[in-house]
Amino acid sequence: MSDPVRTDPAPRSEGPASLVSDVMRLSSDLVRKEIALAKAEVGQNLSRAGNAVGFIAVAGVIGLVTLNVLVAALVAALAETDLGPIWSAVIVGVVLALIAFILLKKGLNDLKLKSLMPTRTVDSVQRDAHAIKEAYHDK
Repeated sequence: MSDPVRTDPAPRSEGPASLVSDVMRLSSDLVRKEIALAKAEVGQNLSRAGNAVGFIAVAGVIGLVTLNVLVAALVAALAETDLGPIWSAVIVGVVLALIAFILLKKGLNDLKLKSLMPTRTVDSVQRDAHAIKEAYHDK
């Protein structure tokens, strides 16, 4: 494991060459750590996308079951004149359709490209760049 990045390096007496060396070393460490953070965040986001695909798959299965139930209700309506079993099948079909719709919307919302972006890493890189600019503009 590497040492934590120092945000305020101690002044050295070697001059500009030492300062450039410190800047290069600190920048390199910072880039490596930001890349590791981005990889971790993208991994989390891809896991969330996998769950979203699962929701969509379940919505598809429930949607097919819904069609089966509604078709059975139509068949029952044509086969019988008693409304008891028909309305039961219609109610079940409508409930399943609502569940499928809710799961589909959840899955699609979780799959938006914006939700896969490593936003914490982008914010961190922007803060780091600002801190580096401030630290070396003051010198």
